Amino acid sequence: MEVLLRRAEFDLSTCQHLMREVQQEGKRQLQKAQGRIRSRRRYKFKGSHPLLEERVESLLFIDESGHSAPKSTPEQPAFALGAVALSEDEAERYVTKADAIKRSFFGHEDVTFHEPQMRRHEQLFNFGGDAVRQAEFARAVDELVIDTDLVVFGAAIRKDAFARDFADTGADAYLPANLYSLAITMLLERYVDYLLSSPARKLGTVTFESQGAREDAEHQAQFARLLLEGTQWVSESAFRQAIRPGARFVTKAGSHPTELADMFARDLFEWVRSGCVTSPGRWGIFADKMYSRGDGQRGKFGVKVFPDSDIREAVNAHRAQSVGSSLS
Repeated sequence: MEVLLRRAEFDLSTCQHLMREVQQEGKRQLQKAQGRIRSRRRYKFKGSHPLLEERVESLLFIDESGHSAPKSTPEQPAFALGAVALSEDEAERYVTKADAIKRSFFGHEDVTFHEPQMRRHEQLFNFGGDAVRQAEFARAVDELVIDTDLVVFGAAIRKDAFARDFADTGADAYLPANLYSLAITMLLERYVDYLLSSPARKLGTVTFESQGAREDAEHQAQFARLLLEGTQWVSESAFRQAIRPGARFVTKAGSHPTELADMFARDLFEWVRSGCVTSPGRWGIFADKMYSRGDGQRGKFGVKVFPDSDIREAVNAHRAQSVGSSLS
């Protein structure tokens, strides 16, 4: 078509603009189709009030990595939320084991594990430049993560791709414009699938690492909206059946399961920053613990990268590997 227009000495600007619009719309529709989580009314409930049922308690701890400001930079091309789900007993066991490591390496428990300082051996984790001690500490933390019975969830928003394909065009009215709210939405959609698809009836309690008084209020508001309105793919009744109302907020201090969420959030951020082709930090350990159900498609896998139409091959390769690992 373009060749014919050139031969006719036709002004190509209008045609080129139209072609770009068609290409962008194709990307948006592909993204929406691939990200679809089937009917929003697919979950079946036995009761009307989850707090009156004897449910297994699931605790979800969420932390962030990267900046949620929409502007993309080479250092901040994405925003990521990482989360881990544990039982109450397992959360207590984690604290006990983390305290033991801190006493062994620092002589006291008043230490908080924090990435990326740990992997860079910075500040407290430098151990006076002792490479042997640094390696021993890294192995101890790796073993701690391996030995903790947890399920991993995450959502990462690629800033440039989101602005280009969605935010700047207003292409999807269902999507929150705020990156943090969008990540909360996509992460909790997958957590709901985990809770309501589990053979043991589970009820989730959500805890965020606190970002500040205003930020916490904004995140609480988005959390409430999900329970009241649902999303395009998961109904409000599913959110209410799966998750207790009212998110909690904690600050980092001593040993707490949010340390695990912090570790994974950083790995997720670095993985997405690489184009989803590297294995940063403890990525291999966390990959074995990511939520996966069935084929792992359309909301049945715990980690969402958005948008991913231009890197889907890399994302699908990781998902296939993780799904295979969970089934073996």
